[in-house]
Amino acid sequence: MISSGELRKGIIIELEGELYQVLDYHHLKLGRGSAQIRLKVRDIRGGHTIERTFQATEKFARARLDFRTMQYLYNEGDLYYFMDEENFEQLPLNASQLGDALNYLKEGMSLEVSSYKGELVGVELPITVELEVTQTEPGFKGDTATAGNKPAKLETGLKIQVPLFVSQGDIIKVDTRSGTYLERVS
Repeated sequence: MISSGELRKGIIIELEGELYQVLDYHHLKLGRGSAQIRLKVRDIRGGHTIERTFQATEKFARARLDFRTMQYLYNEGDLYYFMDEENFEQLPLNASQLGDALNYLKEGMSLEVSSYKGELVGVELPITVELEVTQTEPGFKGDTATAGNKPAKLETGLKIQVPLFVSQGDIIKVDTRSGTYLERVS
């Protein structure tokens, strides 16, 4: 059990038999009465987001997840298949379980896949991934005076802002926590 003071973004807790990931956490102290906490959580299995308010003295059951390294293979409709690198078993995750990780998945990449009581529930992305720029406008000489940015579409379909010198076909490093450009690799 963890207290409300130990809650942080990203922690997975169990509420009413369901797994939820904490997306946002606010401690509220209003005039009279006891303090409260407001949680914005995402249902790991269902994918929907809810907001709940609890008394600050309440304790939560922390979900114990197991992690194993798996390789992303391919997707078929709404299912995304991963292969266990030890026993070569192929297991699917649906789009709602993956959430924002879909923007960074490339075939053949290895990830830490989390499971709860034998059921796959999500993936842990690396902090950075290297993706190819598939579509962007050309930069022009002299455009760097204001250090501007331009939109770019990456191989996974993710759209981000990149510096003017980045061109189509470049490989860039992207931060998976914020979805921002870090550097050009090649």
